[in-house]
Amino acid sequence: MYGLKLEVTLYKMDIRKISIGSDYKSNAMHYIVGQNVLGGSYHILHILYDFDSYKIWIIKGDEVVLWKEFKNTLPISLEYNINF
Repeated sequence: MYGLKLEVTLYKMDIRKISIGSDYKSNAMHYIVGQNVLGGSYHILHILYDFDSYKIWIIKGDEVVLWKEFKNTLPISLEYNINF
């Protein structure tokens, strides 16, 4: 993966979905891990929190790139994976 190493530490929850926008049902943008993006050529690999923003990482083959970043000043709703 071109030297990029992403680690999720134990104290961080595993984010499955992020929704950005004040009106969740009508006008929010929704991004889900595994979702195809950019015409299906990439898919969402990780949604990670990093200090003051949420970052969406996408993958195509071995190429991993930062696709979007949302500052936590925006209205954001999160869903987490629940692993039993």
